[in-house]
Amino acid sequence: MISPVDQRTWLVSESPFNPFKLHHTETIFTVGNGFMGVRGTFEEGYSGALATTLVHGIFNHAEGDLVPDLVNLPNPLPVQIWVDGELFHLNAGKVIGFRRTLDLKRAVLTREVLWRTSQGLVVKLTFERFASLADEHILVQRVRVRALLGSPQIEIRSTVDAKVTNLGTQHLTDVQTSLTGAEILVTARTTQSGYGIAVCAAHSLSLETPAQSDSEQVCYTFALPQENEISLTKVSAIYTTRQSDQPAAAAQKAAHAALAKGYEMLFAAHCAAWEQYWHTSDVQIEGDEVAQRAVRFTTYHVLIAAPRHDERVSIGAKTLSGFGYKGHVFWDTELFMLPLLIVTQPKLARNLLMYRYHNLQGARNKARANGYEGAMFPWESTDTGEETTPQWSHPQPDGTRIRIWTGDNEQHISTDIAYAVLQYWRWTGDDEFLVKYGAEIVLDTAVFWGSRAEYNAEYDRYELRRQIGPDEYHENVNNSAFTNSMVRWHLQQALAVRDWLLIHHRHAGQALLTRLNITEERCAKWAEIAAKMYIPRDPEAGVLEQFEGFFQLERLDLTHWQPRVANMDWILGHQRAQRTMVIKQADIVMLMALLGDQFGTLEERQANWDFYYPLVDHGSSLSPSTHAWVAARLGLLEEAYKLFIYAANIDLEDLKGNVSDGIHAAACGGVWQAIAFGFAGLCLDERGELQVQPNLPSHWRSLTLRAYHRGQLKTIRLTAQD
Repeated sequence: MISPVDQRTWLVSESPFNPFKLHHTETIFTVGNGFMGVRGTFEEGYSGALATTLVHGIFNHAEGDLVPDLVNLPNPLPVQIWVDGELFHLNAGKVIGFRRTLDLKRAVLTREVLWRTSQGLVVKLTFERFASLADEHILVQRVRVRALLGSPQIEIRSTVDAKVTNLGTQHLTDVQTSLTGAEILVTARTTQSGYGIAVCAAHSLSLETPAQSDSEQVCYTFALPQENEISLTKVSAIYTTRQSDQPAAAAQKAAHAALAKGYEMLFAAHCAAWEQYWHTSDVQIEGDEVAQRAVRFTTYHVLIAAPRHDERVSIGAKTLSGFGYKGHVFWDTELFMLPLLIVTQPKLARNLLMYRYHNLQGARNKARANGYEGAMFPWESTDTGEETTPQWSHPQPDGTRIRIWTGDNEQHISTDIAYAVLQYWRWTGDDEFLVKYGAEIVLDTAVFWGSRAEYNAEYDRYELRRQIGPDEYHENVNNSAFTNSMVRWHLQQALAVRDWLLIHHRHAGQALLTRLNITEERCAKWAEIAAKMYIPRDPEAGVLEQFEGFFQLERLDLTHWQPRVANMDWILGHQRAQRTMVIKQADIVMLMALLGDQFGTLEERQANWDFYYPLVDHGSSLSPSTHAWVAARLGLLEEAYKLFIYAANIDLEDLKGNVSDGIHAAACGGVWQAIAFGFAGLCLDERGELQVQPNLPSHWRSLTLRAYHRGQLKTIRLTAQD
């Protein structure tokens, strides 16, 4: 039997309605299924709402925009209700009760409203919606109206809103709306990329009342006796030309089939599908209700964003929950979201890595355009695999524009992707993936680094100049310790992969090496670069220098800059921030997390933590969870928990003040890593065997999680005594 506490920790609720948090709650109440994401806007609308329906892979580069957008599709949600001629709205009549709840376990959003008209009639309105996990093309809504005081005349009007934009940018053309009986079909195509889009909404009313329709709406009108209830089921199917050559026909067929099953059958199939995902991905914390709800919330948002059936799309930094970063894919996916999926949903992890494989040509194009060999992955990626980071910002108020260097010089993403490939292989033992796909990513990005590393004859060492590490407050630095260390590791791993291929899959391995022109001479060069890669450090203190010259920068005591909500680069200004020892996010600490025990002795890791932790601004939502992971491994449990709980509540409590742009997906994945790799100490040893080195917060009575290791599902339960 489920305890009341466990029931509560599956629920995220809002009561009463707070219009000042409108955009925040729209984001956190997003429903999705790995194909679509629908923000938690109201069926009846609200002034200033950001009604948003996004599906993976539908990008468009509008004229005048710097880069492509993930396109906002026609909104299938609108349902308006009249009670004796008065239109229901949250700022009309009288709201005498309001509660909205996202059930994370069943991935259904429910809103209940008690509403009194100006004439004293009272109705209870219940709105439910879910994006079906059993059929990714289907969004299901149910609207129930119960007459509590009086017997009103009810009118319901439903439509699909095709007049949507991306914050004013129009991406759709050839928009057409047609109605047949109780069905609405909207078709459109994107202006530049040419994707065809179809949204079909089919309706069923619990009363024997025929539907009426005009040019855009399905309408029902009926009398509702007191203490009676009716329900409207609205099933919307979304297809694009990424899934079908005839998206309109496909959407109509899917909507008809789903509506014929009825709400209860659709919901049961949806819940059964979710039960399978939660069986492996749920983390159970005994003794901390706040942490339990938060980790379920963050896991939910990764799971609803992960594509199930399409290996040519990936998860953007804001998932499918908002317009932030225009839906672009960053390193957030590989280093923050992917580990949760590698360990608990390896099939989904494989899909995301295949996205990078299918886009190798874009990475090769970027390498060639910059004068290098091999594959150089873009900092920001969309559907084409080409670099989509803008080089310049939009004009500032004074007319000037800021040069954006991340697309040019934040090159560590190529190694981040290789790291993710090898982590997936080590955890899953999926040799087929490595032989057919993963090895090519690891090796061709190594080819890039082999051509990118610069030999310094004066010091007989290899260097990497003009880099941007994870700490983006400092641009175009020389010899980033993070980047140089990861590249050294990458080249060593590439050599190991080459040897493994030739031993275990000689024919396929030799063919790949020949195709990529990986010769003995090239491999010898990789070994030399790895052996002579310069990693700046203070040899006496055992502390890495974040980049060459970092120790000479001005040091600020960040404790004097509290309380504040703005990031330090905004406070100091771009140029001043570059001259100070203020770090945006985990950089050396990130290196400690990724390379773990390879980073040196425990004393060295502690020395690096002691030096760098006071300097970090946590200007990125990626940072607190990484620090929590490392702090837990160092045994700094009080600091680890403080950082963990901050990361876990970044979206729930809008701690960055920008959740309106979408979920902080990397922070969501990072929360799971802080628990699994930090507090539980989950890791693989040199032989690839599963190890657990727990460091639980003192008030946690137990921690239970599951992990796939080489195809076998393991249940790990840790108690306070451990």
